[in-house]
Amino acid sequence: MSLRGLSPAQVLARALEGDRHATGRLLTLIERGGEGADEVASLTHPMAKGAHVIGITGPPGAGKSTLVGQLIKEAVRHGARPAVLAVDPSSPLSGGAILGDRIRMDDPESDCFIRSIATRGHSGGLALAVPGVVRVFDACGFGPIIIETVGVGQVEVDITAAADTTVVVMNPGTGDAVQANKAGLLEVADIFVVNKADRPGANEVRGDLQIMLDLSHMTGREDHWGRRPPVVMLKSLEGTGFGELWNEIQTHIEFLGIGSERERRRHLRQRAEVEARIEQIVHQSVQQVLDSQEGGRVLERLRKLQDSPASAAKELARLLLGS
Repeated sequence: MSLRGLSPAQVLARALEGDRHATGRLLTLIERGGEGADEVASLTHPMAKGAHVIGITGPPGAGKSTLVGQLIKEAVRHGARPAVLAVDPSSPLSGGAILGDRIRMDDPESDCFIRSIATRGHSGGLALAVPGVVRVFDACGFGPIIIETVGVGQVEVDITAAADTTVVVMNPGTGDAVQANKAGLLEVADIFVVNKADRPGANEVRGDLQIMLDLSHMTGREDHWGRRPPVVMLKSLEGTGFGELWNEIQTHIEFLGIGSERERRRHLRQRAEVEARIEQIVHQSVQQVLDSQEGGRVLERLRKLQDSPASAAKELARLLLGS
């Protein structure tokens, strides 16, 4: 049946019945933003079942997509119904995700839902889209929900903050451990993975990580979950080591359930989403003021050197705040 003409509430009802096309439609509304995304967010928020969110990040070429494909299989073997959100680089022409939804994973299981979302060169839209997509997946009964990011950078640190468990992936012989340390990923990682562990230098990467973690602990960094984050050695192409990775994830889930850490992390995620929404509203209001007649007059005085940027900003702020 066609989804044409259906309201977001009607599309959600179809998605809850297992209609994958309806689920995809909801995710499209979330990514587009606007009133449709807000309505989907309001509808799905009370339906959240608390699905566990796993963030996968690491340098480009670390084999994250292959790893995620194997992790999907491991999750299905344990009776889970996983979903994947792959955060891709944006096309400079279309603004869409360069890489396709399913071609990035190696033979994903049929019951897994995989979706790509474009960064569009900034994290602002992602700050709203990522939690919205997670809520849709959660409401539709998927879990765990895996977020895979494009590489190492501020966007990755921000996105992994949306995860309950953050897995940082590294390769031997590329200096990834140092790169991740510079990017701040050592501070947010719950589990480290050395991928392609059969290659020369894999043990050296593990050693570098352990030294860095020891040093960070000595300088005051608190352990994430009562011990130093584990380092798991994987061979993604061969599917070796994923049982250990799955067990470490389950151990971390158990740790989060003991105290208030899970609630603390999810509260911070909610706060960050509210902050992002406020920033979006304020940004839109600023644009309206700048485009108004009064805003135009202020900018014209600035152009003619009759006013300074600081004075113009104060005047525009008064217009914005109505004071």
